Amino acid sequence: MILAMIAIMSAISFTQANAQSSYADLTALFEEWRDFEKPPLVDGAPDYSQHSMKAKHKGLKALQRKLAAIDTTGWSIEQKIDARLIMAEMNGLDFNIRILRPWARDPAFYKQVWTHKSDTPAHEGSINHALIELWAYEFPLSDDAAQKLTTEVKTVAPFLRNAREYLSGNARDLWMAGIYTMDQQIDVLETLAETAGNSNAELSRAIGEATEATKDFVAWLESEAPNKTGPSGVGKENYTWQLQNVHLVPLTWEDEVMLLTRELKRAHASLRLEEHRNQGLPEIPIVETPEEYEALALSSVDKYMAFLDDKDILTIKTYLKPALVEHIGAFVPADNRNFFAQATHREPMTLWTHFYHWWDLSRMEHEPHESSVRRGPLLYNIFDSRAEGVATAMEEMMLHAGLYDDNPRAREIVWIMQAQRAARGLASLYAHANEFTMKDASDFHVKWTPRGWMSPDLELLGFEQQLYLRKPGYGTSYVTGKHLVEELLADRARQVIEENGEEYTLSDFFAEMDDAGVIPVSLICWQLTGDDSMIGTLDGE
Repeated sequence: MILAMIAIMSAISFTQANAQSSYADLTALFEEWRDFEKPPLVDGAPDYSQHSMKAKHKGLKALQRKLAAIDTTGWSIEQKIDARLIMAEMNGLDFNIRILRPWARDPAFYKQVWTHKSDTPAHEGSINHALIELWAYEFPLSDDAAQKLTTEVKTVAPFLRNAREYLSGNARDLWMAGIYTMDQQIDVLETLAETAGNSNAELSRAIGEATEATKDFVAWLESEAPNKTGPSGVGKENYTWQLQNVHLVPLTWEDEVMLLTRELKRAHASLRLEEHRNQGLPEIPIVETPEEYEALALSSVDKYMAFLDDKDILTIKTYLKPALVEHIGAFVPADNRNFFAQATHREPMTLWTHFYHWWDLSRMEHEPHESSVRRGPLLYNIFDSRAEGVATAMEEMMLHAGLYDDNPRAREIVWIMQAQRAARGLASLYAHANEFTMKDASDFHVKWTPRGWMSPDLELLGFEQQLYLRKPGYGTSYVTGKHLVEELLADRARQVIEENGEEYTLSDFFAEMDDAGVIPVSLICWQLTGDDSMIGTLDGE
């Protein structure tokens, strides 16, 4: 009997050791994959030529076979999820090469100079591999920073020269919107020249060359524009493929149309009910000075944080409040307010709830995930259902939790925000089906946003619809992600209560969800509940 038990224990230990060894193979493959994903360089700039992308696709197939050959028998759910994440990223590159081809169809892909930090783990949309994160520099520049920026800026001119070869697509809406995007880069570079001054001659020359190269590129785009006559959407079938195989969202194009239509009408109906309930109550005052805005914004941060703590909704970490305070923004005159400023100049907490984004980023910095696969941003915006879904879900969740009980009119703002997110996402679905032009999508977006808070002349409108056309699935991720998060809360709470007879609080939910990392909600569901039905099983299991 003792010998038999020793044999069994030895077999278990051998299996566990092999499983752990295989997981080490996976992490090694992850590093190999991330290095491979970067394109080769030409004159210091990324090479997106047809020849380069064809070679990249061939190499990708080899890596996909290598991943499929890894035996996940005996692995933990967490380890299997990491394998699935790598598979999804590889599918992302495959989709980019076969279908999306941003380097060939989308002039905005060549924007390099960014003046703001994204509120998601990586920039939203399709981005190139030579970004210049200007927001990360402090001026006046140190000698090392000036040299680093000079090296980066010097890639702009060769990159844009080569872009004329790479851009061979016929997507008219993407082309026209891209002209505006690249024209903005001219303004940014000219401002940079003024900010940097003449303290570094080499940097000044590089900025000048980059500015002229961008001007020449915009002129070339404009000259080619009359020849661009084709659709910009990827089509329903391709949209669904990317949704399920890259973003790991268990829905189809048709499912999303049904869901977003329902959520759009629900938001409008709920707004009508709130307005009826609030008859006779005074409207929320709108702040009129910078001093009033700062006082309201800071006091609302304190109020929100106290609410989360008092109601046991979230475990308050030391980095949470500073992350909010850093992004409260500033006063905007009435004539210049975009959709979100309409909200913050009335009740800022309606937007602070969406700023779960900044807590995600702070958590990634202060409490990095133990898994190297989940530690940094996932490629191809695979994080969107989790990042945008939770941020959007928090808006309505906090309404129901009682955040605005002392300010009922603020509940109306929440439903306006929910309607706007559903309207823009639904419009993007029809744009990708090539049933809407970008202009049609923008008009729909405006029509279904309550109270005229989204007007045709807002820069935000064009930015959002361009982004969602550039990145299939992103425009809907706010609403579909919210839907998946709500399903997860319901399923996990029911499971804990039924299996353990224990109370399951919101703070339990957010703690478990955050510990899983900023990964697709379908995978978080698998990790928390053991149910992988949202995504199916990995090949070979």
